[in-house]
Amino acid sequence: MHGGVIAARTFTLLYVWLDLGWLAIFLGALVLFRKYQALVVGFLAGLLYFIVDYGVFFRVLGTRVVTGADTFWLLLWMSFSYGITNFAWMWLLFEEKKNWVEWSVLIVCGWLAVALLSQNFGAGSGAVTTSRGTGTYHGVMALILFVGYAIQIALNLRDKRSGRPGVNLLWLFAIGVGIQLAWEAVLLLTGIRPAGIATLIEDSLIETNLGVPYAYWIFRSVNRGKPVELTGSP
Repeated sequence: MHGGVIAARTFTLLYVWLDLGWLAIFLGALVLFRKYQALVVGFLAGLLYFIVDYGVFFRVLGTRVVTGADTFWLLLWMSFSYGITNFAWMWLLFEEKKNWVEWSVLIVCGWLAVALLSQNFGAGSGAVTTSRGTGTYHGVMALILFVGYAIQIALNLRDKRSGRPGVNLLWLFAIGVGIQLAWEAVLLLTGIRPAGIATLIEDSLIETNLGVPYAYWIFRSVNRGKPVELTGSP
């Protein structure tokens, strides 16, 4: 209908409530381990996603469709769920590369638990379906992705010419692709996303990854003077 891949989801209302519980646990973990920057970044990302998803995709472009729930409240939940987990996770990977396994396993296991528990016990809670055509904007997203990485590549070449190590681009790219890939894989494997890998591949390469260089520059600016672990060759 809109061209490109169609990013669709079908889930029960119990999934929403379980995910809110998981978000509370995740936010509690961030507070417990004093990851306050990641906490703030997650909320800001959630707000940005809501502006884009509800304001642009739904209101302006008409590519977002919701059935079985109130569009405003469902997209508010989806935006903050995605924004908090994915961008707080990204920030944690920027901040402390040595603990990436612990945070990553926590998040992926949380996603799996929510999805599978909702399928086991949520049959009577009502079904919700969302879909989003990507043909009208994935090209623009790809351009933003290219510009961000092109600038970072130029900065790396400048730094290496001056004897500085530059940013580990492979690790940066792995963060951008890996976060979205994990999210898409959980949706696909648990049946929330329709079968097929086109959405998984295209979304994983573009949707979170496009923001990684810009988020990393903000991270470096906020943490100016602190040790940075994303430098040097892999």
